[in-house]
This record gives sequence, C-alpha cells and structure tokens, in this order.
Amino acid sequence: MNQHVMAAIRSQPWAIMPGYLEAIEAIALRVLDDPAVLALKDDGHQERQLSAVAMMGERAPGTRKAMLREGIGMLPLMGPVFPRSNIMTEYSGAASLDIAAADLRALQASPDVRQILMVIDSPGGAVAQVNDFARLVAASPKPISVHVTGLCCSAAYWIGSSAPGGISLDPTGVVGSIGVLISTSYQVEADANGRRDLEIASTNAPNKRPDLSTPEGQAVVRQMLDGIEDIFIQTVARGRGVTEATVRNEFGKGGTLTGKAAKAAGMVDRIEADGLDGAIRRLAKAGPATPRRTAAANTLTLAQIRAG
Repeated sequence: MNQHVMAAIRSQPWAIMPGYLEAIEAIALRVLDDPAVLALKDDGHQERQLSAVAMMGERAPGTRKAMLREGIGMLPLMGPVFPRSNIMTEYSGAASLDIAAADLRALQASPDVRQILMVIDSPGGAVAQVNDFARLVAASPKPISVHVTGLCCSAAYWIGSSAPGGISLDPTGVVGSIGVLISTSYQVEADANGRRDLEIASTNAPNKRPDLSTPEGQAVVRQMLDGIEDIFIQTVARGRGVTEATVRNEFGKGGTLTGKAAKAAGMVDRIEADGLDGAIRRLAKAGPATPRRTAAANTLTLAQIRAG
C-alpha cells in the first residue's frame, strides 16, 4: 500500500516549495514525526490562516469555503493545492481547486458581491488543473484581486499572478518559487526479499521509463518539467504584464522574495501595512478602476514601442 501511495505522489509534477512536498509524502504515509512534518507544524501557518479566516466575515451563500464582508467576496486558497478533494484537503488543511472553482463561480453570480478577493497562504501544489484555474481567475467577469497573508508560492503564484486586480502583500508575505519539480527514486540494491524491480518498455517507447540513474534519463524528465515551466512562466508574464525574460531573470529564479523586494521586482503591486484587514477596507471603499493588468500591459507596450 505504501508503495502505491508514493507512486501516486511521484507520478506527477509539482509546483510547490520542496520542503512541503517532503511533508506531503510523509503525511500520506502517516509518518507524522518526520522532520519535514514537524517543521511545518511549528511554522505558525495554522494560527496565521485561522486569523485570516476570522477577518473574512460570514460564509457566502451557496459556497463551501468562500466568505463575504462589506460586499467583498473572499475566496481563500490556503495550504497545499490539489486538483480535487482528497484526504489531504479534508483533514490536513489543503486546498481543492474543484471546490475553489465552484466557489468562485458562486461569488461571480452573487448580487451581494461587488468585488472578489482571493486570500492566499499556500506553498503551491500539484500542477494538474492549475493553469485551468488560473484562466478562470484571469477571465473573471467581476473585479478580482489577491491578498497574500503568508505564502503565495509556486502553483499559488501561478494562479495569483493571473488576477486582473493585482496582488497586495502582508509586509512579511512571501512570493515566488517559480518552477516545477518531481520527486522520484530508483532502485540501487535488491530489496529485503532479494528481488529487484525491473521494467521493460516497448521498442519505440524508450522514454516511457527513463533510467533515472543516468544523466540521459534525468534529461528526459527535466525536458518534461521544462515544458510545464514554460507554460507557468508564460502565464505569470501575461498576468503581471511583463516579458517572459523578466519573469525568468527577476522573479526569483525559483527562489522567493518578500516585502519591498517582491514589490521592487514587480511580483506584487503593493505592501499592505494593515494586512488583510487593510486590503478588505481598501477594496470596500474603492470604486471601479482600471485593472492593474491593463495598466501594466499598456506600460509594457509603450516600452516596446520606444525600444524600436
């Protein structure tokens, strides 16, 4: 059973901070005293997320997790991201994109919601359906923006960067970790029963099971990850109104940025001194405005014209 669980986790690419993937593997195997799990337990994310939820008002009608306050529909995206509900989303505080998508549509349809605020505190997650959800965010018929209370990294930044209304950040918020990884292993010795797993692929499918002990086999996997990363970077560039080269060279190169450094790099639009409460109050007072993406795109177009 444990082999099947690990195979399921390691059969897919992830856009997540590396330490969190180690914790997901340990939690899935119920090794709750693993150092990766203990490190997350003590990082304060649970208290931070509970505090954020307490500021969001009351449950929005017709939703599972969305909230409503002062005409602002709030869509929380907290914890590791998965494409659909599973044991991690039900019992370990992870986020489900199928639930988030349903809640987003409900907020868009509600006459009580003037604007939508995604409240993000997530290290990222599985790649599956992330780009589809990012497109839903980008195409929202109602104004939608993002506030980061803790982490907005990897898959979460992939999604958050698509918000037309831009991104605000707690002074200690963290963004970035742009990139894709996969966790895997290969057998170097026979197992306890004296057996060694062997898989043979058909003649015309040598890359179905690449030999990960060789540079050539690793290159096959890396090529697949690079293809997903290209889509990730294209989405971020389009959402933030910058070039792909800017994302590759100035958005952390797989690392993270915080506070003023994140704003200086163009990864977020403002540092919210009063945190989530300040972001909600600002949106509640604000009237219609030109979407940040439109303004950024106009600036980029002007720069390209001037460059020749």
